[in-house]
Amino acid sequence: MYTLHYSPDTASLIVRLVLRQLNLPFAARLIDRNAGALDSPAYRAMHPLGKIPAMETPDGPMFETAAILLYLSDRHPGLAPAPDSPDRAAFLKWLFFTSTNVQPTLLELFYPDRVAGPEHAAAVLTEAHIRMQTFLTLLDQMVARDRPDWLSDTKPTLLGYYLAVLLRWLASCPAGSPAHFTSAAFPALHRVLATLESQPAALEAALAENLGPTIFTNPAT
Repeated sequence: MYTLHYSPDTASLIVRLVLRQLNLPFAARLIDRNAGALDSPAYRAMHPLGKIPAMETPDGPMFETAAILLYLSDRHPGLAPAPDSPDRAAFLKWLFFTSTNVQPTLLELFYPDRVAGPEHAAAVLTEAHIRMQTFLTLLDQMVARDRPDWLSDTKPTLLGYYLAVLLRWLASCPAGSPAHFTSAAFPALHRVLATLESQPAALEAALAENLGPTIFTNPAT
């Protein structure tokens, strides 16, 4: 049994989607951020930085999105290549490409003042926008060229859900903002997102967190 500590429409959504897709029993515990729960000793014992997500497992608490996803994929087959699969190397490199490039750059686009102070926020946004365009283009080209089974537009995958939530947040930004990117600009990725948002797991997560019916391809509706 897993316990996911979550806040709506945060990185915990990625973990919720994967748990749902794998049909794993789990408890979802809402974090009372306004009451300072992220700074509480109990939460800091699970995540030393007081960030989201954190998940209690039979092997102890887990944090860091990519680590939780990899943990789940190794214990519950179906959404990623097994450790002995010949596809494992390609999956791993693009999983960590996402976790070490796409997600941190997204945070720079959302919180540019945290990187170099308010006086340099505009420069951070400009640079982060260029890098995000590059990262998403590389992913889109890879999917179109290689059509990997572990990032498919015909079935759910762990990496697909990870990217779908990140693209959801980018598309939710106002048009014209440096942080605004739509999946429609990346056709191969867009097809992945369209497949995922029709899955029962995505529909259930959208209902649980009040996110609307088209949570990936058109999150504004």
